[in-house]
Amino acid sequence: MDKIQIEILEDGTLKVTTNSISPANHIGAEAFLRDMSTLCGGKVERKAREGHAQHGHSHTHGNGHYHTH
Repeated sequence: MDKIQIEILEDGTLKVTTNSISPANHIGAEAFLRDMSTLCGGKVERKAREGHAQHGHSHTHGNGHYHTH
């Protein structure tokens, strides 16, 4: 089951933790996280949790669509 856990830390920072997101929900989860970071502002960092793989790259599709994972 896909899960996104959002925690508000004492300093007001949002900490988002996910498990492996299924291909069916991946684009929607990326869009949600991108919109959340845009609305909240500030610096965005991605960190792999110990024992979990992380891959990363970003690209645009030329039509204003931005995708990162």
